[in-house]
Amino acid sequence: MFSNIKTSKINRDVVTQLTNKLNLGAENVIARMAFSYSLSKDIKLDLNNIQDSAGKEYNTKVLFGNYTDVYIALICVHYNLNKSDKDIPKYVKMHIDEGLQLISKDILNKDSITGTDFLINEIEKNISFF
Repeated sequence: MFSNIKTSKINRDVVTQLTNKLNLGAENVIARMAFSYSLSKDIKLDLNNIQDSAGKEYNTKVLFGNYTDVYIALICVHYNLNKSDKDIPKYVKMHIDEGLQLISKDILNKDSITGTDFLINEIEKNISFF
């Protein structure tokens, strides 16, 4: 198991910008949302493309709360890994970084979007697949 995850240097500012723009609470909420958003895109990230770790640091307990095992399981299922695989922290980091970039591209240039609007729009998009 791992205890800390650090975003890339470029995402340090992105976390703060998204936290301020979306107004959904603490920065760990945005990081958790970014992780889930990236996984929802069903993209398999390549470990060879991992970014630096010079950004915002999150304690795993703060990042995932009481649901660390659930978030780890999402990575395990997505990549067909055992829960003890040494690369799980790298995948978690990569999906947080990727999700931050994806969300940033989607909303930072929009003048009047709230966190609730963003979440509802994403839920509605995914409901249409059923």
